[in-house]
Amino acid sequence: MTPIKGKAASSPIIILLALSLCILNSSSYAFLPPSPSFTSSKLHSSTTAATDDDTSTLSSYAAPSNEINRRRNLAIISHPDSGKTTMTEKLLLYGGALQQAGAVRMKGEQRATQSDFMEMEKQRGISISATVMSFEYNDLCVNILDTPGHQDFSEDTYRALAAADNAVMLLDAAKGLEPQTRKLFEVAQMRNLPLFTFVNKMDRPALDPTEIMDQIESEFGLETYPIVWPIGDGERFKGVLDRMDNVVHLFGRGDRKSKADVETVPLSDLDTLKERIDDDELYDKLLEDIEILEELIAPLDMDRVMAGEQSPLFFGSAMTNFGVQLFLDKFCAMGTKPSGRLAKLVEEAKSKKGAAAQASDDDEPDELVDPDFGEFTGFVFKTQANLDPKHRDRLAYIRIVSGSFQKGMKVGHSRSKPGKKFNLSQAQTLFGSDRESVEVAYPGDVIGINNPGDFAIGDTLFTGNKKVAFPGIPSFSPEIFAYIRNPNPSSYKSFQKGIDQLLAEGAVQALRQRNDDGGGPLILAAVGQLQFEVVQARLKSEYNVDSDLEPIGYTLARWADGGWDAVDKADADGKLFGIMIVQDRWGRPVLLFRNDWKAASVAEEEKYLELKAWSAPPMEI
Repeated sequence: MTPIKGKAASSPIIILLALSLCILNSSSYAFLPPSPSFTSSKLHSSTTAATDDDTSTLSSYAAPSNEINRRRNLAIISHPDSGKTTMTEKLLLYGGALQQAGAVRMKGEQRATQSDFMEMEKQRGISISATVMSFEYNDLCVNILDTPGHQDFSEDTYRALAAADNAVMLLDAAKGLEPQTRKLFEVAQMRNLPLFTFVNKMDRPALDPTEIMDQIESEFGLETYPIVWPIGDGERFKGVLDRMDNVVHLFGRGDRKSKADVETVPLSDLDTLKERIDDDELYDKLLEDIEILEELIAPLDMDRVMAGEQSPLFFGSAMTNFGVQLFLDKFCAMGTKPSGRLAKLVEEAKSKKGAAAQASDDDEPDELVDPDFGEFTGFVFKTQANLDPKHRDRLAYIRIVSGSFQKGMKVGHSRSKPGKKFNLSQAQTLFGSDRESVEVAYPGDVIGINNPGDFAIGDTLFTGNKKVAFPGIPSFSPEIFAYIRNPNPSSYKSFQKGIDQLLAEGAVQALRQRNDDGGGPLILAAVGQLQFEVVQARLKSEYNVDSDLEPIGYTLARWADGGWDAVDKADADGKLFGIMIVQDRWGRPVLLFRNDWKAASVAEEEKYLELKAWSAPPMEI
């Protein structure tokens, strides 16, 4: 991306959405873009021969191949408190984007982290929002997506993975695999993302490295290949061996906010190495480990890495800066460049008499849009209100899939009527809560554009004569429900504005009674209580209004894709006793159940309801 220096704004970036963590099956992940290993009926690229009916290849929006090749993006996933945000800060530090790394839990003169800038994030020491940060490093443009680990905000992480081409799984060296890590791994695996593994917190007492490798292989069926190997742990953590270059990196314990002092010793210089390690037991173990790894570990196979079948393995400590730069350098060399995405392409109407083909909700994406496709395409994976509190602005985060963004370009919108265009008069690069204006951006980049209220998560923006629709990103089944009310009638307008904007960005889901056009009680739906707390806190801090919540005794929701006629039939037959019938923001029927057994029973006996545990925006508005 090409930023215009000097134009920046600072304001919070949050996205909080409901997610049912108990649902982990292939049908739930249809929204995830395919990996490069997927095939399709037709490849779209700028090298395809143009015809009279296909002028897209002649478009001025084609992205230069050198700009595509130098992009890398990386989503960071893990169980809470494994060090995701700290790792992000240290990557920014070594990438030259920060002069001093921040701390998740601040003490004294420590600065706040770049990615955790919300007041609640600072107070609780957790990430509750996926954050995008972009920086230049060694002639590459690197986009880092720091994701929440808390299960109440996991849908943000799922969406970040939909926008990512690579992922790194952070593990706590003392704990190994943890519940949330397992869930997030399944999503990364469904996407066939190249998955790197970084075993963090080696400066504390840790499991044996081979035990962690065994856990990953036995539980995930994922083979690991150690790129670096630790020398000791806890107070005896000396550094790591770079197995690719046969160089030992020994670290000095210095200022945690600045880059670590590193001494490199070639593995061939055993006398110097033994002297510098200054621990005969660790020295002997290192030599023994080297021999075992060379004999027992399968060689690194980058084709398998790209297919998500083998994971490059790293060890270090983000808190003390041990091994962070090694990881960054290796990732930049090994990570994949932006990949294509499966999409549905249909011709738009060329005149009032020409009937445009329309994509329907049942259409499956069957054409691969490559980064060098001659038209601009991108999809919305995150929206945010109130980035600038003074102007109540709204931003949509776009992952560019193909072509180049150019300031002032006009784009089509996958859910709008044929021919309707939106002028993208300005866009911003993102760095946590900071923004800079940008004139040009390329595949793999994430940009923020002003959202007039038409753009929703999962929408596609495109140029050219063909309407492009990437798979939508659905909302999953919430698990707690509550009426929300305004206790002060005098603040009605502010309350309604706050609710509308928070719902538009997906902070929680909204449900209403059937045929309620907005005058009746609003039901908030979320996966965890913390989401409700965030909504109330934001209403107070951003809109200066209070709110009351009244819990409702239901535990899950199912969308009835069979439509209202099917729901009316089931209700008339007495099949929906004890089930609450409501509608979502699109007016579609939703059934609220008190337990899993009842939901499963109705789904099995009344198949015509076509119950689903997730929903995506309709194809057209």
